[in-house]
Amino acid sequence: MYTDLLGQQFVHNALLAGAVVGLVSGAIGFFVVTRGASFAVHAMSELGFTGAAGALWLGLSPVVGLVGGSLVTGLALGLLSLRGRERDSAIGSVLAFGLGVGVLFLSLYQGYATEATNLLFGSVVAVSRPQLAGLAVVSLLVMAGIAASYRPLLFSSVDPEVAEARGVPLRALSVITYLLLALTTAEAVQVVGVLLVLTLVITPAAAAQRLAVNPATSIVLAMLIAVAATEGGILISLEWGPSSFWIAALSFAVYLAARAAGWGRLRRPA
Repeated sequence: MYTDLLGQQFVHNALLAGAVVGLVSGAIGFFVVTRGASFAVHAMSELGFTGAAGALWLGLSPVVGLVGGSLVTGLALGLLSLRGRERDSAIGSVLAFGLGVGVLFLSLYQGYATEATNLLFGSVVAVSRPQLAGLAVVSLLVMAGIAASYRPLLFSSVDPEVAEARGVPLRALSVITYLLLALTTAEAVQVVGVLLVLTLVITPAAAAQRLAVNPATSIVLAMLIAVAATEGGILISLEWGPSSFWIAALSFAVYLAARAAGWGRLRRPA
């Protein structure tokens, strides 16, 4: 039975989609964790759902609304260029209002909102070939954006004060970072859902930074962890499901192991 499932086209699509989303989530996740902007990922996923609900009310595809809502949120956060406590309070306020708007859109919609509510939990096994092609295109855009702005993006993420003193355009880089994050979040939502999007964007990057000091090594490790957790979760879910739980569980297990390894290094005498 399990071998027969591995030969099905929908499983192939799911594994390819998981690999694509895992790679780009691990790459952008490093910069998000370094900037201390994990809460922004949650905000983008939740307000992406608001966009999906609004698109459904207007008779459009929920995926279009998901991407649009995430991009609008990313642009707003990037332009604000907030830091520390001010950033968290602003994101929380916008998030609360955005969720209220999402509830309003769902109440105005007269039909069944199954397409929108499915985004809450994700459905990687339902990814079609056209959707897979769309995910690949978005991933290429995000990876190209990271590659093109890598050095100033890394500088502004690690030490924004010094970067600003050296003339690095922090606001422009902030906008770029959040827009790339918005595209990645919209991708990851389609795999693990709104409620677990932190699993792919934050957890692998946080684990990688515990295991490696060099930024390039951390990025590669985060990508490998995200892909391994996604592929492993999909394969396990064919027998025991759901995939979102297993992806989250595997990713979190690696994070705990990374913390234990880091704690062991700190305890080891010089």
